[in-house]
Amino acid sequence: MTFDSFRIRRSGSRRALLRACLPLAAAVATWTAGSVQAQDSAQAYPSKMIRITVPNPPGGTSDVLARLLAKELGSSLKQTVVVENKAGANGHIGASYVAKSAPDGYNLLLLDMSVLTIGPGVMPQLNYDPVRDLAPIAIPAYSPHLLVVRNDLPASNLDELTRYAKSSGQPLSFGTPLAAISQLAGVVLAQNRGFELNVIGYKGGAQALADLAGGQIDSAMASVLATAPLVQGGKVKAVAVTSAQRFSTIPNVPTVAETIPGFVTGSWQGLLAPAGTPQAILDKLEAEIHRIVAQPEIRQRLQELGSEPVGKNRTEISQWMKEETVRWGKVVKDNNIKAD
Repeated sequence: MTFDSFRIRRSGSRRALLRACLPLAAAVATWTAGSVQAQDSAQAYPSKMIRITVPNPPGGTSDVLARLLAKELGSSLKQTVVVENKAGANGHIGASYVAKSAPDGYNLLLLDMSVLTIGPGVMPQLNYDPVRDLAPIAIPAYSPHLLVVRNDLPASNLDELTRYAKSSGQPLSFGTPLAAISQLAGVVLAQNRGFELNVIGYKGGAQALADLAGGQIDSAMASVLATAPLVQGGKVKAVAVTSAQRFSTIPNVPTVAETIPGFVTGSWQGLLAPAGTPQAILDKLEAEIHRIVAQPEIRQRLQELGSEPVGKNRTEISQWMKEETVRWGKVVKDNNIKAD
């Protein structure tokens, strides 16, 4: 082979190599441009009003928390943050609205995340997938449930309640909104302890607690915020709390987990965005929320709401959502629980 023929072949190989590399170079350039654009977008964020959707009527825990966060976020981000209530379908109208919104950080969702983790089980007709279509940002507040009984029921802890329920000759009546996390938790607790539960359905937890205070039902399970005043007023008795450890505002009430290891439930108030929201924007919002709830005055306000902040990061929350969806989905299927 002559030098000239070698040079020609080598030149051809070089051209072939360049042609092969062009798509890769284009892809790298596109990715780099996209990354720079996303960073620029996050640095400019927010450049317009942010909306936090609460899928419940005004006045509830999620609504109060959303307005507290909106005020603090508006101050720190130097932008208007408004709260909009979109109630209906057990919270799924508002959640679906945000899940289908533009993933740009300007439409956020704040709600009790049990709506998302039990929703696929009790409402299989949902038009969105909470795990796939929503991106967690933070859990600003967690409030456990308090298991309470009527005043004249001879039980002040879970063991005594179990003995009473097994010996009374009839199922323990339990008031709860149907297809809610409180119903699922009550069913699991009764099955674990080996007694029968007579689930009495209510449109809301407040009505169930009112009937419990009036002695018309045996037991109920609801948030610390809703139940603590009744306990303190001597209208009902606290039996157990569903947090992993004894809760700061009611340290004398034992946990269910002390009797049933691993039994933890409650209301995790989560802030989420549509899936696909730029990571840099999610990072910015997550950092802001953690900064806000670390402030002593905000922690005091959360305590007044029967809550405390949760330090989980976005990755941990995403994994927790998946695990909780599987956990409660099995309970729903095994007990044939459905929403109206």
